[in-house]
Amino acid sequence: MILEEQRFLHEDLERLEQGIADRIGDEPKHIRDRLARDHQIAQFLDRISSQSAKLLSIYRDEDGSRSREIQQIGSGDPMEEFYKQLADIKSFHARYPNEPVENLERAYRPKKGPDAEAQPSIVDTMFTGEEAFGRFFDLHGCHELYLNLPNAKRLSYLQYLDSFDNFAPGAGGLKRSEKLTDQYFKYVGQLALDLETFMRKTRPLENVDKVIADFDKEFDAAWEKDEIADWKKEEPAGKSAGGAVQTSTAEAVWCEDCEKEFKNENVYKGHLSGKKHIRAAAERAQRLQGAAEVGGGTSNGTSRGGTSTHRLKERAIAEREFRVKRLASAMSTERSDTRVNVERKQGMTERERQQELENLFSTTAAASQPQDAEDGEGNDDEDKIYNPLKLPLAWDGKPIPFWLYKLHGLGVEFPCEICGNFVYMGRRAFDKHFNEARHIYGLKCLGITNTSLFRDITGIDEALRLWDKIQKDKRKDKVDDGSVVQMEDAEGNVMPEKVYYDLQKQGLL
Repeated sequence: MILEEQRFLHEDLERLEQGIADRIGDEPKHIRDRLARDHQIAQFLDRISSQSAKLLSIYRDEDGSRSREIQQIGSGDPMEEFYKQLADIKSFHARYPNEPVENLERAYRPKKGPDAEAQPSIVDTMFTGEEAFGRFFDLHGCHELYLNLPNAKRLSYLQYLDSFDNFAPGAGGLKRSEKLTDQYFKYVGQLALDLETFMRKTRPLENVDKVIADFDKEFDAAWEKDEIADWKKEEPAGKSAGGAVQTSTAEAVWCEDCEKEFKNENVYKGHLSGKKHIRAAAERAQRLQGAAEVGGGTSNGTSRGGTSTHRLKERAIAEREFRVKRLASAMSTERSDTRVNVERKQGMTERERQQELENLFSTTAAASQPQDAEDGEGNDDEDKIYNPLKLPLAWDGKPIPFWLYKLHGLGVEFPCEICGNFVYMGRRAFDKHFNEARHIYGLKCLGITNTSLFRDITGIDEALRLWDKIQKDKRKDKVDDGSVVQMEDAEGNVMPEKVYYDLQKQGLL
């Protein structure tokens, strides 16, 4: 039955490829359906890999069973071999009478109609309500862990979204000595895990393991070269690299023990007698002493290639911080969208938030129901949105609230003659369009190259007058070679060289 298994694997691979092709050809409009499709394709690709591995093992035929079966079919009586395999099939179904038969064509075909409604989507239980099917981050848990860290800055959730990947001491991060705790290690590890899990959920077709491996290789290379910011090796006592830290001003002084910048020398000397500085200096001296002991042992050959436990702990924390930075930069779009969404929700009431969440799920349910071609006209009538005020549509396809429409001034029209009398609704869209391609192209058609000076100018005549004035001022300011050289006549009158020669040609000198 090895040949039958081989045939089944080939059929399974072809059905999987056809299922992937059917899903790629259909582009869903809703983000939930797109994610569900991508996760199904990722599952199919994993199954293709596993089935291909089984098929390759059959073709290798390490135990020779496939060759023996081919030889039995080719050398003996074909009918005898056929009835033998038929008897084996009957005996199998006699032992397992309720064994279901797998229909590959139906298994990999895209579900539509009642079948799709009966089967729950894989993404329904994958995201929280705050993540909105992978559109936004949900870092509230990490924010709470951060606020519980000792000596951490009290940042709001909105401020935390801007600076969660900035681990410098002055930007909300902790000092180097304060990071070597189990609580901070747990926090930065949870933050890296949440970002990695979010990337796996929102990008199922990407090889996230390879991306993480590339991050780790980059970190290993930078760590060996001692190029990781804020985690460079500390010099032993007597070899302090105090000048390596750049201060904001020339008078400012950096304290290596406190990892803090002081305004001038007097303030720096005044803090030397404080308890915080004394405690920080003692902790740094202890760390430097441990580093010196490890360095001495290595030089004597007693601990060849050894590294202190303190340095290993620093490496583990630095690795997770590095991964957080790389993941945050790779998902910068979701991060900016999350910030905008949090700002928007802060101006909403609890009732409006609940209503938005209900609209999200109702839109998702409506999008999951397919529309048949026969009753398409009837569905179009049902899907019409009541919008008598002609309000702009939000991301969910429904009109925005009227108070938000008035708040942003979306009812005010701003025409731009340079853009072909295009009308922009709202001051925000009008201000943004000066840096867009339409306005810049209109200025270039008028012969204007320096577009940065023409902000808030929408009239063609006004732009041309300003451009002519700029050109005249440039020509006026341009230095004339004839006016640089001064000439003196016989009477002692000083004049430019050009005027002198003109008068000389006229015989007036």
